[in-house]
Amino acid sequence: MFDDRYTFGTRLATPFEEVREATEIALRDEGFGVLTEIDVAATMRAKLGAELAPYVILGACNPPLAHRAIQADPSVGALLPCNVVIRAEGDVVVVEAMDPEAALGLVDDATVAAVAQEARARLWRAIQRLGAELPAAEPPVAELPVAGLPAFR
Repeated sequence: MFDDRYTFGTRLATPFEEVREATEIALRDEGFGVLTEIDVAATMRAKLGAELAPYVILGACNPPLAHRAIQADPSVGALLPCNVVIRAEGDVVVVEAMDPEAALGLVDDATVAAVAQEARARLWRAIQRLGAELPAAEPPVAELPVAGLPAFR
């Protein structure tokens, strides 16, 4: 379901568009704006003629965190923004976020590590909020797992 090495998320029994809207609100409440939006299903249909279930990637950015990371290491921009995937799996909508500690862990810098830890906590809270406010397909995990350990089952 989730690759616990680099993502965490939730599974919701809620219509796709409702989840998408709630995700953007939850991200905003944690200081993230959506910089980019990729409609993967529409792109695959247009470019390959392939039909996919709804699948969107949101590029979420928390400007103060991004600024701190870029000031510490200008090359870190190649690892930004934090991607959040919203995808349909039958009657379930999956929301999963990249784990900033996994991505930014490639950078050997204490400031970047601190930014990654804070971004991870903020994304986790946003995802947890979705599981608390919308009908869940399975119960959310209550605590932020240690990086690299299973987050959701």
